Amino acid sequence: MSDEGNAPAQDEAKIPESNTLTLETTQGPVVIEMRPDLAPNHVAHIKKLVSEGFYDGIVFHRVIEGFMAQTGCPHGTGTGGSKYPNLKQEFNKEPHIRGVCSMARSSNPDSANSQFFICFDDATFLDRQYTVWGQVTSGMENVDKIKRGEPVRDPDKIVSAKLG
Repeated sequence: MSDEGNAPAQDEAKIPESNTLTLETTQGPVVIEMRPDLAPNHVAHIKKLVSEGFYDGIVFHRVIEGFMAQTGCPHGTGTGGSKYPNLKQEFNKEPHIRGVCSMARSSNPDSANSQFFICFDDATFLDRQYTVWGQVTSGMENVDKIKRGEPVRDPDKIVSAKLG
């Protein structure tokens, strides 16, 4: 791995280290600025899961062209979550645009747990119905390479997730 992939972009230098999430995926690194100002409980929950290694090895199980890449199910099917209780929604005004990270959930607004998605394109029809908690700041080209499918055959995965 080259050092240039680890160098922070100018904008990233302002992000507090504790709110930076790096997903090392099978397609390359993806750096996410977590937004506790938008969804403090969701960000705290994700940080807890990352610190426990929950996301390491988890696949992108639902990837829809022009829409989003979803991950975070321990079963790889979209049917599971972490051992922790579901989260109460923290819907906010942040629009679902390219690179936004938002929590997946069932029809119950308070059912988000560990699954999240990264938007490929604008999906503003989701605004104020799903909890936005972050934004990709680098590596979106790697998100774009994630294999598509519902379910995905031979899916890409998060090799490791790290804070800072």
